[in-house]
Amino acid sequence: MDVVRQVEVVGRIRSDLQSLMGTRMRLKANMGRSKIVEREGVLEETHPSLFVVKVDEKRDRTARVSYSYVDILTGTVELTHCESGESVFPWLN
Repeated sequence: MDVVRQVEVVGRIRSDLQSLMGTRMRLKANMGRSKIVEREGVLEETHPSLFVVKVDEKRDRTARVSYSYVDILTGTVELTHCESGESVFPWLN
């Protein structure tokens, strides 16, 4: 994929996420060394190069995690809708 195409795809990922602000979703992140983290949370913020998800923790606690749009492009992070289980970015697969 050339650089221009990557920039277009990252822009589309960002705009798609902006339209889903406040939506509950399931997050699956590959942290390397065979460690995969799965959490549920609400998309809270989008910034020029990253997005923030407020995730549920144990004992009624919450935490905020941030990932870059490139993490979605490379498949390091996957987002799915909690209700349907469908990918947030079906056009990317």
